[in-house]
Amino acid sequence: MGLRERKKEQTRRNIEDAAIRLFEERGYQATTVADIAAAADIAPRTFFAYFPSKEAVLFGDFDTSFEGLHAHMDERAPEETTFDAVRAWIGDLIDAEDHDHERELCRRRLIADNEALTAHERHLMGRFERLLAENVARDLGDDPDDLQPRLVAAAAIAALMAMSDKGAEDHNHKGAIDEEGLAQLDDAFAFLRGGIAALQARRAEQARSAAA
Repeated sequence: MGLRERKKEQTRRNIEDAAIRLFEERGYQATTVADIAAAADIAPRTFFAYFPSKEAVLFGDFDTSFEGLHAHMDERAPEETTFDAVRAWIGDLIDAEDHDHERELCRRRLIADNEALTAHERHLMGRFERLLAENVARDLGDDPDDLQPRLVAAAAIAALMAMSDKGAEDHNHKGAIDEEGLAQLDDAFAFLRGGIAALQARRAEQARSAAA
């Protein structure tokens, strides 16, 4: 990364840090873009060069996270399931050098405490749900719009959201990602993998019966 890119990344980080600090101190609704710009020592127009709204500050890493999951899905080996790829992606997020657990906890609390932010997050998670449905459909040989892939994907998103919400409620110092949370998520994924395997076995049996 060149000097210009590093400076831009640092400015972006400063804006995010200032916004989250103010949201925690004053509340999300009471904090304005002008307040955030002043705290980050930038002009309001500079804020808008990085984020389209104050809401977007709390979801600034969404596209990067989505692209990371998409890459895991595209690159998974034939024997890997959708949820093997999701688990590997989560591992990458945890291992990232710039992952700030305390900052993530603050972000989770802010979203959980504001209905509009919660609704926006669920809207964004629809993109993840669609990606999961497409890959579960690939595992099953279905169309992504078929009921089974959509149900499995919805269950997976519900598990991820529940883990995040629990981390925020518990005020865990590691945010939504800790050993207990990961163990619970692994249990959920084992359940979902088992469901996919059962569907595959059932369809294979139906195909054999039809061919007999």
